[in-house]
Amino acid sequence: MQIRYFGAAKAASGIDEETLPGLEPGVDGVSDGAPLGELLDFLAARHDPAPEGVPPLKSVISRSTFLVNGFAARDRSLPLAASDTVDILPPFAGG
Repeated sequence: MQIRYFGAAKAASGIDEETLPGLEPGVDGVSDGAPLGELLDFLAARHDPAPEGVPPLKSVISRSTFLVNGFAARDRSLPLAASDTVDILPPFAGG
């Protein structure tokens, strides 16, 4: 599973993206078919604590939107597959 971080999520995780093999739930990722919410909880724990002066990823996730394979995912019970790409998109400012 590929995870891509944008904006504040990138700052909180300290990386642009990562690939999770999804082999061992709770260690390498989440099992195939696990819901989006489980993945988000795993990522929040995996990247805790955040770099100094940056909000924790858990906080960023709580106000973010998500794409799964390029489509909006509003339902955190959405089952994920090992081949999925998940984008974490915090609110963006600008104009």
